[in-house]
Amino acid sequence: MQHIITTFFIYSYFFSLSNTIPKTDFTPTFTESKETTHNIPKDQDYVFGYLEVLENRDKPNGNKIKLPVYIFKSRSKNPKPDPILYTVGGPGYTSMRASKYMKYYKYLDDRDFILFEQRGTQYAKPSLDCPEWAKAVYQSNLPNFDVTKTDSLFQNAVTTCKEKLEKSGIDLNSYTTNQIAADINDLINVLGIEKYNLLTLSYSTKIGQVLMRDYPNKIRSVVMDSPLPLEVNYDEESVNNLLVSLDKLLVDCEIDPDCNNAFPNIKSRFLSYLEEKTTNPIKVKVENPENGKLETFYLKGKDLINVFSSASTGSVPNIPFEIHKILNNDLSSVKKQLQYLFQKPGDGIGKGMRLSVWCAEENPFNSQEKIATETNKYRTVKGLSPAVFDKEICEIWSVKKVTEVENQAVRSDIPVLLISGEYDELTPVKWADSMTNNLTNSYHLIFKGWKHGPTTNWSNPCAMQAANDFFNNPTKKPNPNCFEQIKRPQFKTE
Repeated sequence: MQHIITTFFIYSYFFSLSNTIPKTDFTPTFTESKETTHNIPKDQDYVFGYLEVLENRDKPNGNKIKLPVYIFKSRSKNPKPDPILYTVGGPGYTSMRASKYMKYYKYLDDRDFILFEQRGTQYAKPSLDCPEWAKAVYQSNLPNFDVTKTDSLFQNAVTTCKEKLEKSGIDLNSYTTNQIAADINDLINVLGIEKYNLLTLSYSTKIGQVLMRDYPNKIRSVVMDSPLPLEVNYDEESVNNLLVSLDKLLVDCEIDPDCNNAFPNIKSRFLSYLEEKTTNPIKVKVENPENGKLETFYLKGKDLINVFSSASTGSVPNIPFEIHKILNNDLSSVKKQLQYLFQKPGDGIGKGMRLSVWCAEENPFNSQEKIATETNKYRTVKGLSPAVFDKEICEIWSVKKVTEVENQAVRSDIPVLLISGEYDELTPVKWADSMTNNLTNSYHLIFKGWKHGPTTNWSNPCAMQAANDFFNNPTKKPNPNCFEQIKRPQFKTE
């Protein structure tokens, strides 16, 4: 069960090589294409094409890479002249999936919307995929796996992937946040855009910070949803952030009369339960859907906390009820989650890009002593490592460390809207709060009872409305009517 809560480790992260991208004789180009990444609804007006840039900007005669881009036309008859450019988190996630759902994006009511694919991700050419890693995750989660072989399993996987990618001519050092920011700047220049707005989410908020620092002149405004500050060492505090967010939710349950009546003392009871199961793992039998056999898992606190860490904003009201079920030995939901572990491994899309980013930008700045302390500090989740990739994995990947500036706060007076979910354990509220000290023209909205990525909460588009209001008027803090109506969750009690 080493990786049962892999989803806790974020949707989202870093990139950088040097503070300045060298100039070359190569000229980036944008070429339209009729072959798109997805089927776009017929009533949506758009242009699709590929931005071609150098893989390594120090080598003007070296490899070229192609990055897919959609330019969606505004629904307005008189669109505003400054488009929005959007790219998602990860690192390693594709932005292209959003292309099918533009009718739901409020931004198109006012201006054009550019969807940008980061280098190394799914539809980029090349895509840095590591199916070997996905297979290792699958194998390590099976109930009969020998946990003493975990380290060697993943080390062999990353070795094989690295050798395969390098054999194909890919320069793993060139897949960094800094280079992605340079790609976006190239696109803006190639398209002849005078001013634009940035919409960023989770990891891509780091790309936004680098753009604000290195290429500020054409940026009109920036929205950072679930921001991740450059200066934060994520791996050193991710477990603590998880526990603090859980604590916040359980306290809110206890101060809610109905929730507290239904689940009295839920916080202390659940934390005691996690601690007890860390010492004496709970035995859970689950039917393997592949062959119908019963398989046995042994779950510790670090596994059972997944009831919180895997929840989305939409399922937040159910969390105390689901914890109550576990405390009463109703493991039906736990068994349902465990069944997903039997699904065949994926193809590791973008995992190589994620490795390059993390091992160049996050791992080198970590204190291994702090990580070791965090792994064993909390009795409720003892053994849960806060590190996305172990130091040994990054030593095998062996990309160059970025410069010190890539781990330092960005100062800027560009208008910025920071958006946080109150229960977000991945990019906690405190990080966005800290950024307001250096972003002198910034505002911060906290969505009560929400988790990671408020602008992608499709059941309630209020955060998207706030972002769009800000793009329309970045000189004031947005306050849409829907925001005032958001209260703490009505927790399910039966």
